[in-house]
Amino acid sequence: MHFGFSYVGLIFLVLLFVPNLFWTKNLPQEYEKYAQNENKILLVLERIGEVAVTCLVLIFSDFNVQGVDFWLLWLVGAGVFMLLYEVYWIRYFKSEKTMKDFYRSLAGIPVAGATLPVIAVLLIAVYGRNPILFAAGGILGVGHIGIHLGHRREITKTEFPKK
Repeated sequence: MHFGFSYVGLIFLVLLFVPNLFWTKNLPQEYEKYAQNENKILLVLERIGEVAVTCLVLIFSDFNVQGVDFWLLWLVGAGVFMLLYEVYWIRYFKSEKTMKDFYRSLAGIPVAGATLPVIAVLLIAVYGRNPILFAAGGILGVGHIGIHLGHRREITKTEFPKK
């Protein structure tokens, strides 16, 4: 692992944060109702993972393109997942912006808005051979995906109650 600025990390963060900035002005209807029920342990894990990933992805130059070899496939995979993440957001912003729209699957991936960037982080970590980022991505995944699966579970109970 080599300390140094990662332009790949910066690109990743821009792709991650820009849609989220637009989202703050386009929250799903009734989002606050679900957000107040979030599991506090998952919320702490999510925050730790967010801070760690944001810092780590920028401070290791190993995430920058090092040449064409087998390892580059991991970075390409991360790029594909980030591209799907952007598609997810485009679909959401064109929708009616309901909780159901927010938690729709994309390409069979559940809670795509939470899952896609976590997978991308893990793939970038593999590409950079960085177990610290991989661990941070795992912590982020447990918290972030866990919270959003909980929201989706609540929505499913509300919108499709069992008879």
